[in-house]
Amino acid sequence: MLRTALRNVFAHKARLLMTMLAVLLGVAFVSGTLVFTSTISDAFQKSSEKGYANVDVSISQDGSDAPQGRETVSPLSQRTLDKAAHLPGAASATGVVSGFAALSDKDGKLVGDGFSTQGANYYAGRDGKGTDARYPMKEGQAPRAEGQIALDAKTAERTGYQVGDTVRTSVNGPVREEKVTGIFTTDDGNVAAGGTLVLYDNATAQKLFAEPGEYTEIALKADPGVSQTALKEQAEKVLPADTEAVTGQKLADDESKAIENSMSGMKTSLLAFAGIALFVGIFIIANTFTMLVAQRTKELALLRAVGASRRQVTRSVLIEALVVGAVAGLAGMAAGVGIAAGLRALVGTMGGMPDGPLVIEPNTVVVSLIVGVLVTLLAAWLPARRAAKIPPVAAMGALHAPATTRSLILRNTIGALFSAAGAALVLMATTVGDVEDAKAPMGLGAVLLVIGVFILTPLLSRPLIAAAAPVLRLFNVSGKLARQNAVRNPRRTAATASALMVGLTLITGLTVIASGVQQAVNKMASDSLKADYTISMANFTQLSPEVEKKLAQSDQVTATSPLRNAYADIGDDSEYLTGVDGSSIGKLTNIDFTAGGWAGLSSGTKVVVDNATAKEKGWKVGSDFTATYEDGRKGRLTVGGLYEGNQMIKGILVDNKAVTPHMSEVADMQILAKTKDGADDEVKEALTKQLGDNPAILVEDKKDISEGIAQMINILLNMLYGLLAMAVIVAVLGVINTLAMSVFERGQEIGMLRAIGLDRRGIKRMVRLESLVISLFGGVLGIGLGIFFGWAAGELIAGSGLDTYTLVLPWDRLGLFLALAAVVGVLAALWPARRAAKLNMLAAIKTE
Repeated sequence: MLRTALRNVFAHKARLLMTMLAVLLGVAFVSGTLVFTSTISDAFQKSSEKGYANVDVSISQDGSDAPQGRETVSPLSQRTLDKAAHLPGAASATGVVSGFAALSDKDGKLVGDGFSTQGANYYAGRDGKGTDARYPMKEGQAPRAEGQIALDAKTAERTGYQVGDTVRTSVNGPVREEKVTGIFTTDDGNVAAGGTLVLYDNATAQKLFAEPGEYTEIALKADPGVSQTALKEQAEKVLPADTEAVTGQKLADDESKAIENSMSGMKTSLLAFAGIALFVGIFIIANTFTMLVAQRTKELALLRAVGASRRQVTRSVLIEALVVGAVAGLAGMAAGVGIAAGLRALVGTMGGMPDGPLVIEPNTVVVSLIVGVLVTLLAAWLPARRAAKIPPVAAMGALHAPATTRSLILRNTIGALFSAAGAALVLMATTVGDVEDAKAPMGLGAVLLVIGVFILTPLLSRPLIAAAAPVLRLFNVSGKLARQNAVRNPRRTAATASALMVGLTLITGLTVIASGVQQAVNKMASDSLKADYTISMANFTQLSPEVEKKLAQSDQVTATSPLRNAYADIGDDSEYLTGVDGSSIGKLTNIDFTAGGWAGLSSGTKVVVDNATAKEKGWKVGSDFTATYEDGRKGRLTVGGLYEGNQMIKGILVDNKAVTPHMSEVADMQILAKTKDGADDEVKEALTKQLGDNPAILVEDKKDISEGIAQMINILLNMLYGLLAMAVIVAVLGVINTLAMSVFERGQEIGMLRAIGLDRRGIKRMVRLESLVISLFGGVLGIGLGIFFGWAAGELIAGSGLDTYTLVLPWDRLGLFLALAAVVGVLAALWPARRAAKLNMLAAIKTE
């Protein structure tokens, strides 16, 4: 039986090719994901280790007890640095101060990602000459005074800046013009991953990022023979209050763990899409082995007649699946390494990761092989059992009793139960108030519904394909035969269409959700803001108050309001207070008040509160409460209005005059501005010039806000479409495989059709129309399920706070998806149709 199974594999290798490709693609996705994420993690971890190579102990502020979001002042002074430098076992002590620093390229655009553009101090080392400096100079010299900077070598290479050039930077809003005095090298992981690092002299960096004479970190290097733990014990003797000493090894380990955690989300997402591709592949494998078993009925029955047991027949089919899965797994593993190498090269060209070799871990190889074999065996198990049930007497006849629809009754009953349970769970999830509580029933319901529809697909195929009959009649005999062939074997049609259905369900659902979110954001921006422009930092950090003052000097600006976040203790809770300009905020926002209004806000003693916060606190118009500000002082505030909050405007709004005197550092999160000529390109350009053409500052109108969100949504959608394309490709292979084997199975019938007058063009048309009908059937089911899931997920989104969310059906994209299903059907039929047309009619008629 083993030899028989192996001979069958080689005898049917052409028919098994598509099955191998389906498994190969799924395994390649799995192995590629594992190799790629391992490579990224390894590269970042090694870069992290290099970054801490000269740090044996780090002294920094202990923020564990600080309230979330509250600004703290660094207690690391020059005196602490001097003490640390003279510790027993300390070879050197480096004072570090750093923060956000935007750099403009030669075209005036922001260099790098806004979140990875950093500035820091140049510390010359113990001798002051830079011989043991943290950042050794490659060209030029270190910055020594205000107005001078040094750039990392990678940024200098990317931008084309050289020693002696004048560049524009920004730390918190105002533009600074600096002269490049040096270019340095660094192992900083942030720079290796595409970020930028700008070095200032020590005094300037302290002025920009901390306070004069203070540092945010002190890095200690140990003498030879002194362990990090021993040096840490010494450092703890000189620690100021609210600081901690951490070994360099622990810092590297913590960063490695953080990198691993961040990679786990990407790995899980990619593996989920790999699982989808493999799930679709199961349909193809099961279909292939079912057809092979049906074509070899006499052969298998003859084996039973000469003494083979049911177990032996089952094992022979499973051995074929094992060989197919092992070969596909090995090939998929190799293809996955190639995919990982390509992704790594792509990310590398974009400056998104440090250099490093491909990492192929042993468990990646094992997992890839196991996945390939298990998926194939799982899909072939039912056909193998069906093969074992073939009675020996079946070998005596040339023809066998055709399958009846009676066996579908149980299947339809089970499918109906699964579908009903799945739909009920999804509908129930949309009524659950808590989004977190709704996720589990929503996910379980979606899985049950997809499985139920798959089980019911043979039943659904007849009425849906029958609906295409009027169109198919236009193609005369070929169209009629195509419809009959499509419904002749409902199980086969179902398995072929379901593969495409799964992919289109996900694509449609994601598109419906994205369209609804985009419209909700557009509506929110237009309904909430009267302001023509919002001004913020590129990395959404704090703006200097000078920006609002400079903006107000423009002839175009008629009203402005800075938005400032200030912490205050109200009762037993810590809350954000949002400071606004009480006299102008009404002209810049469009808030729906349910009680009270803006009156009295500019006095600094009244606040307006969103309904959710007011309900939580038990407040109403006229309620008084005491706020304890950041500096410990208290103020009595009165609720003057209640409004409907949203994602753009919510919380407790108070005039800036009430919170600004209590802030340790006055800064704005955002500025709202209204202009006399409204929002247009000329006004926007004028405001940008008024702010010094600063690349670190975003000047956006409502259209820019919507387009920015739309761009992020489209980027995410395109990534998901690219990942889901794998499932669609596997589905295409399934259609090709089914049609090719169906043509082989119906060879005698096709030969007879040729003999009675149907020409080759008619045969090709028949096969193509059959493929088209099956693909459109899968497309209609997928789009229908996708719309339902998109609606259900949208209900959760609306309940999570995005009140403006409504169901939006993007008919243009839905039509495109249906057209895609049709294209899949036409392309998948090209080779099988050509093969059918080339059959020799006499040879085909003689074939059993």
